[in-house]
Amino acid sequence: MATSMRRELGNGPAALVAVDAALSTVVITPVVVTYWRITWKLMDIYVLPGNQVWSTVASVGIGFIGLFMFTLFQHRFKRYLKPRKHTVLYYVMSRSYTAAFAYSCVNSWRGIWNTMDMVTGTRSPTVAASVVFGICSLASMKTLRNIIAPPIAILTDNYDGYFEVPTLFRIGVRDGTGSWLYVLDSFFSVCIIGSLVVIVWRGVWSLMDEYIYPEDENTSAIMSLVIGYSVVLLAFALQPAVKKLVNKINGLKRILAVDVYLLFSFFGAVNVWRGVWVMLDNHFIPDARITSYWVSHIACFGFLVLLNSSNSILVRGVYIDAEEDGTQCVDFPCYYVRLLVQKRKRKKQIRIDEEGKEMMQIKIEKEEKTEEINEKILLTSENGDTAISNKTEETLNNSSKIV
Repeated sequence: MATSMRRELGNGPAALVAVDAALSTVVITPVVVTYWRITWKLMDIYVLPGNQVWSTVASVGIGFIGLFMFTLFQHRFKRYLKPRKHTVLYYVMSRSYTAAFAYSCVNSWRGIWNTMDMVTGTRSPTVAASVVFGICSLASMKTLRNIIAPPIAILTDNYDGYFEVPTLFRIGVRDGTGSWLYVLDSFFSVCIIGSLVVIVWRGVWSLMDEYIYPEDENTSAIMSLVIGYSVVLLAFALQPAVKKLVNKINGLKRILAVDVYLLFSFFGAVNVWRGVWVMLDNHFIPDARITSYWVSHIACFGFLVLLNSSNSILVRGVYIDAEEDGTQCVDFPCYYVRLLVQKRKRKKQIRIDEEGKEMMQIKIEKEEKTEEINEKILLTSENGDTAISNKTEETLNNSSKIV
């Protein structure tokens, strides 16, 4: 999304900001979490269920290869799929792209998550150490913001940037898909940054499993929902104050303030996801698992497509901490209603501009016609004066002859 557009959306009316926040937290996020849970469970059932190790290896392979290909060939997708030239084909292909991308995302996360469980175990000290390692590694590369997810951030299915997958070093923008540096950049962005994000999420989630009513899953889920939504709502409420703060400071202080705010928001997002996930495990058609999985999988994706927000299920690209100017670095990208309002305003402005151009053209044409008429009148007048002058001269000549 263009910087000017984000700035305009971020400075939108408070009422629209509140509506977007409510829509993200209450509607879109539960559907996104449900989609992820169902897809994850389907992988447990269909991807080598008899062998945990090979199932994990398969998920890592499917996930990393898929994400790497989508990142590497993003420019080709953009080049050949034109929304305004082949509307129906674009719509079908773009949503199929989203479904395949989401499948790769879930597999990559499942693979890394299970790998960490098998390699490091689930003991609290080890898990906590992995969280610290992941956070410090991401912060040192200024990529900590990539741990945020719905309800902190949602994406709409807009034409602009639909296939865009930002990489860490942004090499692809300059050199294209033919550069080996771009290939390495894509690999590093997908495999290293992506894995660190999963490690942080898995660690915090596991610690919540360990310390929030571990003997009672239902109570644990409710507590996670309470904690998660409380933190998320507080994070949204703190945005104006945080924006003022980051607008006054620069350099390392600014990055540190942004990272602390992102970590606080991330903690809320993890608990929301965990609460919804565990509640679904316990209460959503527990006696018919496969049926519930497929129904949920199809229904959730279809609902998000109809809502024009299917891209919210993707974990895509690498974003840099405090990269934007001003307060945009702490502005949660939850633009839905504001985006619709902005589009309507722009269409109205375009229509007004076009009407203005038409009126101007009509005015110019009228002026040209008026000038033509005036020229004809002037020419006629000049011809008339010439004729009168000639007649006068003839009369004088005749008079002189008579004399």
